[in-house]
Amino acid sequence: MNFVTSPHFCCQPNSGGVFFRAVCFFSQKRMAVYKDQIVSIITMAGGFLNHILSFFVFTLLDILDFILCYWYKIADFCVEAEWKPCYCSSSAKEAALITSSCSGDILVSEQGEYSNKKKIVRLSCSNKLQLEEISDTLYKRPSFVSEASKSTATATKLIRRPTFTVNPTIVEMLQGKIKGRQQQTSTLPIPRWSECDCETCTAWTCSSSKETLFVKADGAKEDEVKEDVLFIHGFISSSAFWTETIYPNMSEACKSKYRLLAVDLLGFGRSPKPIDSLYTLTDHLEMIEKSIIDAYKVKSFHIVAHSLGCILALALAVKYPDSVKSLTLLAPPYFPAPRGEQATQYMMRRVAPRRVWPPIAFGASVACWYEHIGRTLCLVICKNHHFWEFLTKLVIRNRMRTYLVEGFFQHTHNSAWHTLHNIICGTAAKMEEYLEELKNRSKCDVTIFHGEDDELIPVECSYNMQSKIPRAKVKVVHNKDHITIVVGRKEAFARELEGIWDNASG
Repeated sequence: MNFVTSPHFCCQPNSGGVFFRAVCFFSQKRMAVYKDQIVSIITMAGGFLNHILSFFVFTLLDILDFILCYWYKIADFCVEAEWKPCYCSSSAKEAALITSSCSGDILVSEQGEYSNKKKIVRLSCSNKLQLEEISDTLYKRPSFVSEASKSTATATKLIRRPTFTVNPTIVEMLQGKIKGRQQQTSTLPIPRWSECDCETCTAWTCSSSKETLFVKADGAKEDEVKEDVLFIHGFISSSAFWTETIYPNMSEACKSKYRLLAVDLLGFGRSPKPIDSLYTLTDHLEMIEKSIIDAYKVKSFHIVAHSLGCILALALAVKYPDSVKSLTLLAPPYFPAPRGEQATQYMMRRVAPRRVWPPIAFGASVACWYEHIGRTLCLVICKNHHFWEFLTKLVIRNRMRTYLVEGFFQHTHNSAWHTLHNIICGTAAKMEEYLEELKNRSKCDVTIFHGEDDELIPVECSYNMQSKIPRAKVKVVHNKDHITIVVGRKEAFARELEGIWDNASG
C-alpha cells in the first residue's frame, strides 16, 4: 500500500512501523510548538499596540480634561454665579499643612506657589470630619506623559512629604460644609446644573428619611429573625444588584430565618447624594450603621459584598468582630503595595492602568484619572438617564436585565468621584491593618469568590487576601467575570450563600 496516498496511514498500527509513527508524533509536536510561538508573537504585538495606542489616547484625554476644567469654571459661573473647586488645578506645592488646636478647631496653613506668605484658615468642625481619610489620589494624578518619564518617576521618589497634607480644594469644600452645618438651615440640597433633577433622583430630598440610606428588606419578619444578612454592592451600582438576582432565588426555608437587607450606598441608587459630602470611609460606615445596624436593631449578622463593597465589609467586620458571623467577598480589590511604593498611588495604577484594552480597564481609567471628563460623562448619561434607559431597553431587549442599567445611571459625579478615590484608593494603606485585625480578633468564616475571567480585579487579589487570612476559602469560578460572578449564576450562588450562613450559624 502506498502510504503517501493513504489518508489514515499515521493512525493505522501496522501501516508503517515505529518509524512512521515517530514521524507523526514529532510532526504534531512541532506543529504545537509553532502554534505556541504564533500565539506568543500575536500576544506581544497586541501588547505593544495597546501601549502605543494608550499613549496617544490618554495624552489626548489629558489635554481634553485640561480644557474642560476651564470650560466648567465658565459654565458654573454663568449658571450658578460661582464655580466649585476642583482638584486638577492644584499642584503639590499648594498643599496645606494641617494642625489641630487645643480648642478642637483645625488650622489650615496654605502656602502660595509664588509667595512665601501663608494664609491661615480656621475650621471649626466636629470630630466626624476625618481629614486623614481623604485620598491624595484626588489631587496627585500626573499626566500620562509625565508619568511615562523616568526622570519624573525618579524625582517623585526624592520628594519628602510633610506630616499631613490636604489639598486647598478640600479646604474649600470643608469650609462650605461646616458653614452649612453651623447655619443649620432647613434648605434642602439642590442638585448642580450638570446633575439630574428628576423626581427619581431627588426623591430623597423630600422624604422624611433623607438622613438614612435606602434599604430593601426581605425574608424573616422582625419577631422571627434568627440572623440578619447585609448585602453591599460595588462601585456605580445599587441594591438591585442583589434584590434582582439573589433575593428571588433564596429558598423559603432560608427566608424564614434570615432577614435580607440590601443597601444603596451613600451617593448611589435611591440613597441621599449630598453635594457637600466627601464620601469618606467614615461617611459611608456611619450611614450604614444608622440605616441598618441601628434602624433594624441588628445584633448578629452576615455580610455579602461585591468589589468596592468588600472594603466596607472588612471595616464593619473589624468594628463588630463579635457580631459578624460570616464574610462573603466577591472580587475584593486588594493589591499589596511593594516596599517603597505609596499604597494609594499603587492602588490607583492597578485599578486604573490607563490602557485602552480591555474595555472595562479603559472605563475605570477614565473615571479615576479625569475629573472633568468624568463629570461630562455624568452630564451626558446620568442627567439624561431616562432617555438612555429607554434606548438601552429598546436595543438590547432581553440580553441584559434593566436593573444593571438603572443602577449604573443612579449616581452623581461628586459621589462617584469621591467614593472611587476615598474608598478604593484611599483605604489601600488600611487594608493590611484590617486583614490583620480580622485574622487575630474575629472568628467569622471568610469565603472569597472570584471570576476567572475578571479583567478589572484579577484573581491574584483573592489569593493575596487569603495569604493574610489563612482560614479564608477561595473559590475561583470558571468562565465568569466581574459581573457574571453573580448575574451569571444566580441560583447556584444563592445555594452557596445559604450553606455558608448555615455553617457559620451552626
